[in-house]
Amino acid sequence: MANITAADVNKLRQQTGAGMMDCKKALVEAEGDFEKAIEILRKKGQKVANSRADREANEGVVLAQTNLDGTKAYAIMLNCETDFVAKNQEIIDFTKSLLKIGVEKGCTTAEELLSTDMNGRSVQDNITDMIGKTGEKLELNRFEVVAGSRAFAYIHQGNRLSSIAAFNQPASEKIDQLGKEVVMQIAAMSPVAIDKDDVDPKIIEKELEIGMELARQEGKPENMVEKIAQGKLNKFFKESTLLNQESIMDSKKTVGQILKETHNDLTVVAFKRLALGR
Repeated sequence: MANITAADVNKLRQQTGAGMMDCKKALVEAEGDFEKAIEILRKKGQKVANSRADREANEGVVLAQTNLDGTKAYAIMLNCETDFVAKNQEIIDFTKSLLKIGVEKGCTTAEELLSTDMNGRSVQDNITDMIGKTGEKLELNRFEVVAGSRAFAYIHQGNRLSSIAAFNQPASEKIDQLGKEVVMQIAAMSPVAIDKDDVDPKIIEKELEIGMELARQEGKPENMVEKIAQGKLNKFFKESTLLNQESIMDSKKTVGQILKETHNDLTVVAFKRLALGR
């Protein structure tokens, strides 16, 4: 039986990030062979991943950032099972490293990021290793990117919500300030689209159906039902499309009006909002 020292255990821990006891057990099983011990730890991670596959992972970490020239913004959501693990600094730092790799490699989807190299192995393999360390299911749920002449990112306190947006005009002092306000608007007001013409037809159809049904329940004449539903749809556009929402910074103006006041041709070309449980 190999003589496993505390220094050996610490060395393996530094290499893998696994817990002290897990490292000691792996070294004992591997009879002091470090490469074999690392493989044992990875198999443990896969075993845990398989056993947790059917568990719900509704907690997690949501982060966002822009690229170096500020023309793209990225957002990521890594899910786990408990709030305790989500608040663990190691998991937060791990999510930051995944986001950093995605930005540097120019990934555009979660699937693309999962197959990207990270320390000589795929991001998915690294997530599996982390599953072995936390004992919880971890899942890269979303990875989003928007691009434009200027892009912005916002992370709400607690890392449970983030938003990203891109403008069609390049950076300036006024646009940079407005961009920060717009991503906060998106986080706070959860718009479904940029403008009413961008709303999914299925959503419009559903809103009209709901409006007509409510009108009938209120006893409105059948010949008025469609007109009433259209009025409710217009209210939906005002409340749920970004450019038509009241600005959280100035309730007397819409976001679209403020954009036009800043630059006549300024608009949002893309946005994404990531929130746990959504």
